[in-house]
Amino acid sequence: MGAEAMTVRLPRSVAYEVTYRCNHRCLFCSCPWYAPESRYHCGNELDVEQWNRVTDLLIEKGVVSFSISGGEALMKEGLIDILSHIHRRLDEHQLKSPIVLISNGRLVNEQWLRAFHDLGVHLSMSLPGYSTFKFHTGVDNADGVLEMFRQAKAIGLTTTANITVTKQNLHELFETASIALINGAGSILLNRFLPGGRGLSNIDQLLLSRQEINEMLSVCEEVLALANRYGNVGTEIPLCVIDNPDSLRHLHVGYRCAAAKGFFVVDPSGQLRTCNHSPHVVGHVFSEPMISDVQYWNMFQNSDFKPSVCKGCDDILRCDCGCREVANILCGDPTAADNSIF
Repeated sequence: MGAEAMTVRLPRSVAYEVTYRCNHRCLFCSCPWYAPESRYHCGNELDVEQWNRVTDLLIEKGVVSFSISGGEALMKEGLIDILSHIHRRLDEHQLKSPIVLISNGRLVNEQWLRAFHDLGVHLSMSLPGYSTFKFHTGVDNADGVLEMFRQAKAIGLTTTANITVTKQNLHELFETASIALINGAGSILLNRFLPGGRGLSNIDQLLLSRQEINEMLSVCEEVLALANRYGNVGTEIPLCVIDNPDSLRHLHVGYRCAAAKGFFVVDPSGQLRTCNHSPHVVGHVFSEPMISDVQYWNMFQNSDFKPSVCKGCDDILRCDCGCREVANILCGDPTAADNSIF
């Protein structure tokens, strides 16, 4: 283990899940602790002092970019102190990357917006449909989210509309993306529904087909082109699934898995995972070494997880064949095909 552990490298970006708690019950939620019959161990949540120690430790190890989520991040006691410490440490090291905060928007208000503006936070708020917002989240707050986008724009706070696309809201994606931009969202982050967490109970009614994935991409590209804006797809898609990749000029699609390479996750109790979708704990931030399951970590970091069915593909070097954690969740093997598509 000693020699192998020496090969472990931490990515330069980290995602903090600062609390297990949430005030929504999203049908598509992939937090592993919400999975049916979940065996995920939820330890005691780190307090503010402990989170600040985590930030100090990770910056020393070369981490330069931070995103904050949960659960619902705004439910975490002392969140403003955690954000302030990150902001201060980044400033001390002359690191200019914004802190990205991901929220469902329900607790966001003018006071929070001004604090985010002062702390260099980029706010990403969830808008999983307009007319279907309550169906997906259990809460009727679509207009509240749009109002916060308007107020954020008025004070110069940068924002993103985070749209998880399902079989139930695809029909209104043009309207959802349009209304987000009209009300002040600066960009769109598009996510296809991925099975995991609570979403495992709702696969049949939420999962997109290949045809629907292409419809999702073309509709969002159309909206962004009309608005002369840009967006990203946050959940990797196999290149072979997309009918016409060259037509996507305003919407950036990732074909490579960023888990353990581009970023990693610290959960509310300090446990480490390769990505926010993964239920597999690979270590703890206060352990030495941090990564105890080196084999699993390095499989992701080195992209040693390509399905055998894809090995002869001409695009194998620039495509990771879909979400490797979905393959693990659905098939028990990260090297299996992404059965949410194939």
